[in-house]
Amino acid sequence: MHDALFQPISLGAIQAPNRILMAPLTRGRSDPGAVPSAIMAEYYRQRAGAGLIISEAVGISIEGSGWAAAPGVWNDAQTDGWKAVTEAVHGADGRIVMQLWHMGRLVHPDFLGGEPPVSASATIAPDFAHTPLGRKPFEMARAATLDDISRIVDDYGAAAERAKIAGFDGVQLHAANGYLVDQFLRSGTNLRDDDYGGSPENRTRFMREILERLIEVWGKDRVSVRLSPNGETQGCDDDNPPATFGAAAWVLEELGVSFLELRQPGPDGTFGCTDVPKQSDHIRKIYTGPVVLNSGLYRRAGLRRG
Repeated sequence: MHDALFQPISLGAIQAPNRILMAPLTRGRSDPGAVPSAIMAEYYRQRAGAGLIISEAVGISIEGSGWAAAPGVWNDAQTDGWKAVTEAVHGADGRIVMQLWHMGRLVHPDFLGGEPPVSASATIAPDFAHTPLGRKPFEMARAATLDDISRIVDDYGAAAERAKIAGFDGVQLHAANGYLVDQFLRSGTNLRDDDYGGSPENRTRFMREILERLIEVWGKDRVSVRLSPNGETQGCDDDNPPATFGAAAWVLEELGVSFLELRQPGPDGTFGCTDVPKQSDHIRKIYTGPVVLNSGLYRRAGLRRG
C-alpha cells in the first residue's frame, strides 16, 4: 500500500493523522539554565505536520544532564519555556510528547561541580565528553545506591508531572543509546549483585519502576519507551541481547505502554540477521503494541499493529 505512511494510527490515547513520527533530535539550542528558547518553539511548530513529534531528549535533573545547551524540565522556568513549545505545536494542529532523559555515566563531572556521575555500576564510558571546559575523557561513575535509585525514580515522576503542566500529549522514557536506563539493562554496564542486577529480569527492574511512576502520572496510554537493541552503543553492550531485550519487551507488554520506538540496527546488528526488517521480530513476538523503527528505515515504518 503506497500511501500506508499517510494513514492515521492510534498510539495509545494519541490519534496520529499519519505514521511519520519525528524522531528525538538533540539540538543544543536552549537558553542558559537549560530553559527552552523561542527558536525551539518555532522549530517544533514548523514540524507539526508529523503524525507525532517526539521531543529532543530532556534532562530530568541537573545530575542527569551532561550535554551543553540541552533543555531540562526540573524547574519552573524550564516548564514555562516548554509551555511555549507545546502551544506552538498545538496551534499548528500537531501532537508532541516529551522524551525524558538521564545520561548516567555519560555526564562528565564538569557538569556536576566535580562530583562523579551515577550509573548502574562503577564503570567508565569510552571516548570523550564535550564539557563547559572543553573536550575531556569521561571519568569513573559511582554505582547507584538503593537510595539513589529511589530518588531518581522520583525525579522521573516529577519530570513527568512538569511535562503535563507544560501541555505535552504524553512522555517517552529514553531507555536507549547507552544512557542511564540502558546502563541498567545491559550486562556490560550492570555488574550489580542485588535486585537490580544479574538476570535480565532483575536488570529491567529499574526501567519497570520508572515506567510505573510515569504511568501513575500519565496513564499507560500516554507513556512510550525507546530501546536500542542494536549492539554496542557508547560503550554499553550486552552478552545476550535477545534475552535482555526480550525481558524488557515483557515489561512493556505487561504494563501496556502506548508504543515502543526501536533504534533499529543495520544488517550486522544485534540479532545477527541479514534481513534488516527482521531485526525487530524477536521483540514483536512479545510486545503487541505499535512498534516504531528508527535509523532511516523510512520504507518500513513498523506501525502495522493498530
